[in-house]
Amino acid sequence: MLDRSTEDERPAEFVEALARGLSILESFDSAHSEMTLSEVARRVGLSPAAARRSLITLQALGYVGQTGKRFHLRPKVMSLGSAFYFSARVDEVLQPELTRLVGMFGDASSVATLEGHDVLYIAHYSEQRARRPTAVVGARYPAHATSLGRVLLAGLPDAAFHCYLRDVVPVALTNRTVVDKAELKAIIEDVRAKNYATTVDQLDYGITALAVPIRGTSGRTIAALNSSGYSGMVTAEDLVKNRLQELRASAARIAQTLSRYPVLESIIGVR
Repeated sequence: MLDRSTEDERPAEFVEALARGLSILESFDSAHSEMTLSEVARRVGLSPAAARRSLITLQALGYVGQTGKRFHLRPKVMSLGSAFYFSARVDEVLQPELTRLVGMFGDASSVATLEGHDVLYIAHYSEQRARRPTAVVGARYPAHATSLGRVLLAGLPDAAFHCYLRDVVPVALTNRTVVDKAELKAIIEDVRAKNYATTVDQLDYGITALAVPIRGTSGRTIAALNSSGYSGMVTAEDLVKNRLQELRASAARIAQTLSRYPVLESIIGVR
């Protein structure tokens, strides 16, 4: 998981040991909630000796625990996420609009930004009772398979989108997930023209979603906002007809708030 692709672009002051430690923290997920030293080393792409030094450091700092030969995250890791939450003022800037949208339409609403080939959920609100593992704050999912991701990809400059298409290896998460790059390119071009994206059963079965861009003061897409419901109860056409106008109004209000706090735009925005 340690990104070797941009080594030539790293500044002279780049701290490799810090990068290794952060990569180890990111390697834990729902499918890898606890791992042995060798499993961590394999997932991060480090030697066992290097992984062991990082794990011992993280353990001493309270971010990692150990039971027998298996390592796991400790609650202190949540302080890293909460630092972003409060510095970005998510509860003031994003959450009210998500609450408003869910109050109007039910279902769920999220905000995400682009991190490499993935979308990163930075805010979410839902009234749904069923468990929706695909809509958890802090979760990362392939951009090609989400309405949020398609909006964010459409907002990339042409050169950046070309690099994305060149490097990405789309994975089929359902039998409806678009993985053909030519088809994906055509979809993103259509999103650019319409200024919104819809998906049906792309990330997981039962999820139909509509997303719009949140633009910064320069007009560049810095994040995306969506509204989603259960496939079979709503269609993509229903979402466009009934929710698009309000979704765009919420995105505009979020953008207006961000324009008054330039640092928030920088914190939240796509790198």
